Amino acid sequence: MYYIYFVYVTILASLILYESYNKNQPRWWAIMVLFAPVTTPWFIFKSRKESGVILFMIFLSTFSAVAIGEFFLYSNYMEKNKHSHLPPVTQQMIRLSEELKQSTTRLDHALIKLENLSKVESRIHEIKKTIEFIGHLRDIMTENQRAIQQLVKYTSDYKSFFDRKDLDWVFNIQQFYHNRNVTQHYKSLQKYLDSFEDLLKYTYVNFYNITELKSKEHFRNYDEYYLRYRRDVNSHNRFNVKRIDFQNSFLEKYPDIKPYLPGERQTETFKLWE
Repeated sequence: MYYIYFVYVTILASLILYESYNKNQPRWWAIMVLFAPVTTPWFIFKSRKESGVILFMIFLSTFSAVAIGEFFLYSNYMEKNKHSHLPPVTQQMIRLSEELKQSTTRLDHALIKLENLSKVESRIHEIKKTIEFIGHLRDIMTENQRAIQQLVKYTSDYKSFFDRKDLDWVFNIQQFYHNRNVTQHYKSLQKYLDSFEDLLKYTYVNFYNITELKSKEHFRNYDEYYLRYRRDVNSHNRFNVKRIDFQNSFLEKYPDIKPYLPGERQTETFKLWE
């Protein structure tokens, strides 16, 4: 805190001291600037008269930049330490909920990207890119599930403490992630990814037989993969709508947990890949 400010005023006072020597002005000017840098313009014009305008503009721009920089540093410091007065158990719960919130947001953004990838024309290099991205998305899902399990376990481990402190919002977060609408959403998402990946892999391996030779056998197999994929897409879209409705109603009932749940969710229904 204030590191930029102290360095800045020290340099500024040193420059005023140098100016005082050159212009044969009082040395206490530098001390005044050191403790009250806003007095710098007065000393500039006292020493340089009209020619001090350029120096004044330089001072004004640099002083403004330092003030803005210190404001952002202070804001970040306050944000990081806003929970420092809370007991360590509560601070850890807040950290876990924040990590889970960030993990869920990453998953939602990845699903939006997958939706965009699935809209592109089915070219073989695009199919490969989508298959690779599904693998990456699975890693994000694993991380997200691990974060959920960690938060739920922590809530259970310190249940007596949270009960004693009447921290109902902790149990409300746990209740949210235990709700059937949320758990079913994750299960349907897993099934959707499995069937989509299977369809893409089959299409990628047999791309020439399907698009060029138009093999009846490969078309039949493709249709089977596609029908299963289509069923899982429609199923997941239904569960996704239920999950969204549940979260909205849950936040209306428990608005105190809103800061601990992702604000932006993957809300659009998945379109069928063609």
